[in-house]
Formats: sequence, C-alpha cells, structure tokens
Amino acid sequence: MAGTLVKICGISTPDTLAAAVGAGASHVGFVHFAKSPRHLALADAAALRRQLPAHVKVVLLLVNADPATLAEAVRTVAPDVVQFHGSETPESLARFRAETGIEAWRAMAVRDAESLAAVAAFRGAADRVLLDAPASALPGGNGTAFDWSLLAGWQAPLAWGLAGGLTPANVSEAIRLTGAPLVDTSSGVERSPGIKDVDKITAFCKAARQA
Repeated sequence: MAGTLVKICGISTPDTLAAAVGAGASHVGFVHFAKSPRHLALADAAALRRQLPAHVKVVLLLVNADPATLAEAVRTVAPDVVQFHGSETPESLARFRAETGIEAWRAMAVRDAESLAAVAAFRGAADRVLLDAPASALPGGNGTAFDWSLLAGWQAPLAWGLAGGLTPANVSEAIRLTGAPLVDTSSGVERSPGIKDVDKITAFCKAARQA
C-alpha cells in the first residue's frame, strides 16, 4: 500500500487474515498473551503465518515474555517483527535484534509530553515505536485513544506508528492530524472482543489509504 502503512492486529482466523491481505494491509499482528481475548497459541499463529503472501509482514505481539518463551515464539512463528508490549528495556530490544536479525517494535503509552520524550531512549534499540494509549485492563487493544494533539510539532527520533482507539471512522482524521507513517488497529475492527469483522477491516484499510 502506498502512503501510510496499515497493521491489523489480533488476527486469529483465516477469513480475517484474508480480509486484511485483500484490503491492502501491510502488516498483520498475532497476539501471544494469555490474558488477551485475541490470544493465539504459537502453533495456530504459525499455521496462519503460512497462509500469508511474502509482501505482508507478520508482527508477533508479546508482553514481558521470558527468554525461553521469546525463543520458542521466534522459532515457531518465524515473524518478520516482534512487538514488545510490556516493560521491556532498550537494552533487551537491542540484544534481541543483534541475536536474531528480526525487527523489534516497542509499544509506548502516551500520557503527556514526558511520555514522548521517553521514546528517544529506544533510538538505535528498536526499529519502530508504537504510540498507544495508556494500559488499562490490558496492555493494549482497549479501544481508547490518547490526545493526538500531543504530537503537534513532535520530532520523532525513530520510525513510529499510531495505535489506540483507531477505527474506520477516525483513522483518516488521525493520519491527517498526526502524519502517522503507520496506523495500527485491533479492537477498532471488531464486532466483539477478539472477534474481527471483515467489513470493518476492509473499511479501515480503505479509509487509511484515502487519507
């Protein structure tokens, strides 16, 4: 997709995977976190991964995974990107990248300008940061947005993406206001927690592309 990259996160079925690919998503996300309604066993994620064309990148989301789980996840799923969605440090991401050669993304909760200042610590350690709303019941996928006006005039120290509360109805405005090079949605394209809606996936990708 030309222009803004689109990640559909929390994919768990062949039909929603096909919808994301057909609508032009650049990335699809698989969640391996037991507390999430979007949780996928590693074997199931690997099976979906095998159905993807090479031009669509697989992002595997993990939350504070221990080294053994991280190694098993990488070996089983063979992701293009691992999204670290917990309290992982810049040092741990830099080590992961050096050892595996796999892209590392770090989700960052944005509450205020100080939150944005903290992003700089991941320059040279992460390939991309995902700016998300602060955690509530779950680290992500809660359907809430942060104050996008905080990004006015922000000079990003590394590649980034916008997450948190994005839907087919607001993604175009979000891109216009923030200039986000990548947008990431999960609950915003669901009909119930963990259950994606193929029509919403299509509408989201179309709105992002037209922005």
